[in-house]
Amino acid sequence: MTPLAQALLFPDWPAPANVGACVTTRAGGVSLPPYDTFNLGDHVGDAPQAVAENRQRLSSTLQVRPAWLKQVHGVDVAHADPERVCQADACWTSTPGIACTAMTADCLPVLFCDRAGSRVAAAHAGWRGLAAGVLEATLDTLAIAPDQVLVWLGPAIGPQAFEVGLEVREAFTRQHPEAHTAFVPGEQPGKLLADIYALARIRLAARGITAVYGGGLCTVSDPRFYSYRRTPQGGRFASLVWLKPR
Repeated sequence: MTPLAQALLFPDWPAPANVGACVTTRAGGVSLPPYDTFNLGDHVGDAPQAVAENRQRLSSTLQVRPAWLKQVHGVDVAHADPERVCQADACWTSTPGIACTAMTADCLPVLFCDRAGSRVAAAHAGWRGLAAGVLEATLDTLAIAPDQVLVWLGPAIGPQAFEVGLEVREAFTRQHPEAHTAFVPGEQPGKLLADIYALARIRLAARGITAVYGGGLCTVSDPRFYSYRRTPQGGRFASLVWLKPR
């Protein structure tokens, strides 16, 4: 088994047998410090040839063709296309062998599939995109009955580390008053600690999505992951989901 294959993490969700999913870590690649070693982001200052080699290793290890996005903290959902880089914060596919990807380093990656194993999606949800409705936009695009949707919440900044301003709570409670339960007072005056996992679950529940898994890994405290808050100059890891050939 290669170092990359050993470093991959796999979601703990009851997805159909033909749905594959994984999360990369910082290990298994060729990037030099401060991007060591498996940086997949081509927009963070890393050597382009290192990023290209890391992406090729990922594709070869998983035997899939990842569809990469130019993420902008918005709500656009693209049809996953390995041949071009779309500006979007989520993508979906019903084609086996194409991996939907979300690159993060504290933002919340969210993976979706249906119980029939016919379509999958991945979304990048920072607090702005989450509040703007990127998860809802992804669900609208998938057009699957709520009771047929499975969701997995990947590694993100944990509730003990995510200090935000009061405007962030306002952005969420305007739409879902119960979102106030995802915030507690921070150490600094006028600051709050936010639970991005709880915020995602509240928004998914409002759409009737209750089969939600994951949500227990903090990128800031877990050195396996890149974290912008911990190390502003660093890389990006990816969460991927795909359909296997039947």
